Amino acid sequence: MTARVALPALGITLVIGLLAPPAQATPAVDKVPVAEGYGGAVSTVDLDASKVAISVLRRGGNAMDAAVAAAATLGVTEPYSAGLAGGGFIVYYDAGRRKVYTIDGREKAPGRMTETAFQENGQPIPFEEAVTSGLSAGVPGSVAQWELALRRFGTTSLREALAPAAEVASRGFVVDQTFYDQTASNAARFKDFTSTAALYLPGGAPPPVGSTFRNPDLARTYRELGSRGPSWLYGGQLGKELVQTVKRPPVVPGVTRNVRPGLMEVSDLRDYRALERTPTKVGYQGLDVYGMAPPSSGGSTVGEALNILEALPEAGLPQYLDASRLAFADRNRYVGDDDHVDVPLKQLLSDGFAKERACLIGDRALPHPAAPGTPDGRYERCPAPGAASEPAPKEEGPETTHLVVTDRWGNVVAYNITIESTGGNGIVVPGRGFLLNNELTDFTFGPAPGDPNLPAPGKRPRSSMAPTIVFDDGRPVLAVGSPGGATIITTVLQILLNRYDLGMSLPEALAAPRASQRNTATTQAEPAFIEANGPGLTARGYAFTPTPEIGAATALEFLRGGKVQAVAEPVRRGGGSALVVSPVRR
Repeated sequence: MTARVALPALGITLVIGLLAPPAQATPAVDKVPVAEGYGGAVSTVDLDASKVAISVLRRGGNAMDAAVAAAATLGVTEPYSAGLAGGGFIVYYDAGRRKVYTIDGREKAPGRMTETAFQENGQPIPFEEAVTSGLSAGVPGSVAQWELALRRFGTTSLREALAPAAEVASRGFVVDQTFYDQTASNAARFKDFTSTAALYLPGGAPPPVGSTFRNPDLARTYRELGSRGPSWLYGGQLGKELVQTVKRPPVVPGVTRNVRPGLMEVSDLRDYRALERTPTKVGYQGLDVYGMAPPSSGGSTVGEALNILEALPEAGLPQYLDASRLAFADRNRYVGDDDHVDVPLKQLLSDGFAKERACLIGDRALPHPAAPGTPDGRYERCPAPGAASEPAPKEEGPETTHLVVTDRWGNVVAYNITIESTGGNGIVVPGRGFLLNNELTDFTFGPAPGDPNLPAPGKRPRSSMAPTIVFDDGRPVLAVGSPGGATIITTVLQILLNRYDLGMSLPEALAAPRASQRNTATTQAEPAFIEANGPGLTARGYAFTPTPEIGAATALEFLRGGKVQAVAEPVRRGGGSALVVSPVRR
């Protein structure tokens, strides 16, 4: 069901409401996208993960306890998007301290990785060849992140947090259409690895929809990890097995696929640390918007685009597309791991720079490609645009997942967790039940002299993950995030635009059709967006390329009287699961 809202000043009509459901969608009866209530709330893409989080909250755990337990469960039920061999970013509001913290659990390049690791004869190796390899596997950060998050902000142990996920892995979960489709789309590479084929292609085919999928190896791994602690991975026996898999992938004999070995050593695992970092912060319409700083580009790019929008006379869909184009031009030129490169973050998020960029936006679409600006602190009223080169296209997909949790004390977690591409690098660690990540393909392959995102020893690849918390007068009012590669940034940005500029409720803001402009020749857009808004925007010079869906967001909003509204996707990626501790005040 949809509703159309006319926006005469923009010459377009906006469609809000539910997207048309896919023909084969079979959502669970008790999987609902919107829930309102008290005592805590959660939204994830998966019913089992949401139930785990709510059970933690009901037993007296806080938001961080619930977030870690839910993330571990997503490693079971959404194993192609999350897992203990992945990484992620947490933005956390501590209600007791009235302060926002972030935890960087991003994967790192091994110490042996160089700037030319993804090149051969001076040219980048094929992207798919890089993905399905040991070479793409970064040193995992999730377990270190879970341990740090619980130690600093939780009330429970890692062992207790992993127990519900181990139980789900042991008893199994019902295969839905999304899990089946993601398995089927990866079957060609899954079958080339003995350990992956045995787990995810039983009998040589994906598990059918409606069947129960069990992962006893992962259940044992979680239980032993809880008992032995993170050192079992970061230098212990589990780490040795992971490194062995990276360096000698278990390829089926006779397979012709070129599976490159990786560079990881046990010492890389031993040296890994999750880090607390200072969050990004921008003001928007009297609100404070907090996000994730580098090596994620989420906070800087969402923040810059919001600053540009605020510097314009009006903020609508045309302005959203051009603000995003400009922010991505600057992201690509300046943002990387700021432990290795100089990221001008303060200037990228400054009002002066935003005004200088905003003056380029007019009645017509900006020409392609937009040139990066000069965030040097010396801003003109409207400088002439500089020269721009065509950015190299990068494959995008629905990878990664996001969850939001709040508890009865008002703590809030926005958490992106990932193993990069859907299915990671396609390689299951034998006997352990989890896939390896392919995060290192987030580096620029090169040759690209001066690019801030080229590989280097110990460097964290640039991410687009954008867990975000919005505040009004020092109090959290909304938390949001999404999967989707670089489209994460535009999804979060468009949801904020929908909510605060176009007057939508939060459920409408998530359900509305999406478009993603990332300084590319055409704007990716869902068919419903093109149908409703294409004619008006095309007349102004915008061009579109259809894509089935963009993102799979989760969010929550604090309503009046202590009520919380948890919101998930109604349809995208099979629909998400929103739950509250209690629908009535107790």
